Amino acid sequence: MAGILVDTGDESVTLTAQAVRRLLERGSGDAALLYLALLRRRGTVQPRALAGELRWDRRRIEEAEQVLRELGLVVPAAAQTVLDPADEPPAYQRGDIVQRLEESGAFRNLTAEVERKLGKKLTTPDLGVLLGLLDFLGLPADVVYLLVCHCTERVTRRYGPGRRPTLRQIEKEGYAWARRGIDTQARAAEYLRQYALRQEVLPQYMRALGLGDRPPVASEERYLTAWQEWGFPPETVALACDKTVLRCHELKWPYCNGILKKWHEAGLHTPEEVQSQDRPAPRKAEPSDTGGDEVWKYVQELRRERGSDHGV
Repeated sequence: MAGILVDTGDESVTLTAQAVRRLLERGSGDAALLYLALLRRRGTVQPRALAGELRWDRRRIEEAEQVLRELGLVVPAAAQTVLDPADEPPAYQRGDIVQRLEESGAFRNLTAEVERKLGKKLTTPDLGVLLGLLDFLGLPADVVYLLVCHCTERVTRRYGPGRRPTLRQIEKEGYAWARRGIDTQARAAEYLRQYALRQEVLPQYMRALGLGDRPPVASEERYLTAWQEWGFPPETVALACDKTVLRCHELKWPYCNGILKKWHEAGLHTPEEVQSQDRPAPRKAEPSDTGGDEVWKYVQELRRERGSDHGV
């Protein structure tokens, strides 16, 4: 008996004959499913944002996306390797999360450890964030736990004991780790070691800026971290601060950052390098007026002759 299509009454999705032919010739079921999901969203999302809907891990969805690229059915986003968490995060349904908790001992263990670290029971959206870090970003469970510990320590240090980060804050930092390629325990350990070293010298930078011993707020810390990564010691930052105050009559962080960025691009990082290259060029000597010199000599000789005639 021939199969009969059932009209579900839902909004239709249209495939061109050429697209169907390319998908059939390639024979990739995952690519076909991903293409249908993209068409259903009218192409308004990136393929990896559909990981939750399709219940795929990052590797599977990237392989399907690569097939669609090769078939010319999708165009890669320009220079976009990791999406921002504010842009189309994967939406995991409660059923997806329950199924993963039942099937994956690693996810159950991670959930329990995170709840213990944060001191609270995770909600369904919270668990969706954890699942996105694992599947969508491809971070291993041990790296995600180090990420949670790092965010917890940072919030506690900044706001005091008892304060804990939200899962959205942890997710945002997770995307930053993914952009930096921190996707193994060894890389995470090295990043945390470097982060601790930067934190130790932050007070020196604050004092160089004339801000005393108070800890920097989040936006200030981002500037200070960038300046450290560029290779500027506190003494050079103090020079940039002086120039900023001289021009703006107060410390304006973006202006100070602009000065340091120019020095960085010019390869000037130490105070000695900056001071040797940042001086105004010496003024060139004025060319002598040869004609004027000759006239002056003539006048002098004329005076001497007249003085001699009058017995002077």
